[in-house]
Amino acid sequence: MKSQLTTLCYLERDEKWLMLCRDSKKNDINHGKWIGVGGHFEKGESPEDCLFREVKEETGYEILSAKFRGIVTFISDNDDAEYMHIFTSDDFTGNEISCDEGTLKWICKNDIKNLNLWEGDKIFLDLLFKNAPFFSLKLVYKNGSLIESRLNGKILES
Repeated sequence: MKSQLTTLCYLERDEKWLMLCRDSKKNDINHGKWIGVGGHFEKGESPEDCLFREVKEETGYEILSAKFRGIVTFISDNDDAEYMHIFTSDDFTGNEISCDEGTLKWICKNDIKNLNLWEGDKIFLDLLFKNAPFFSLKLVYKNGSLIESRLNGKILES
């Protein structure tokens, strides 16, 4: 098996975060879930290269600066491991475009946890909301359910 390298970014303005409801593609593992924006690295890209390209493609916004907040290791059934590089940014410019991945919506930070989210996303969103230092989070899923989570190598109790 090989691994996948991805980025995920949460854009912030006026105490709201730009969220993406993945409702466009039928065979999407994230279908119906709310996530940040981002995607897979292309050949030769750094995390920042991927971040800037993906955010521009999906939202129309150009990131001027971003904070690298952590790495999330996703393990799910027999799929390749995914190493997601998590960023936040409140420093961007441009005009929002429609996204072919789903519906973009600015959501109040206090309301994000009420959305249809992956269980593991709630863990790293808490870390982001609390402005935690750079973190490494491992999330293990089986049949779509979170069965193990480790923060900086230590098991998190549910």
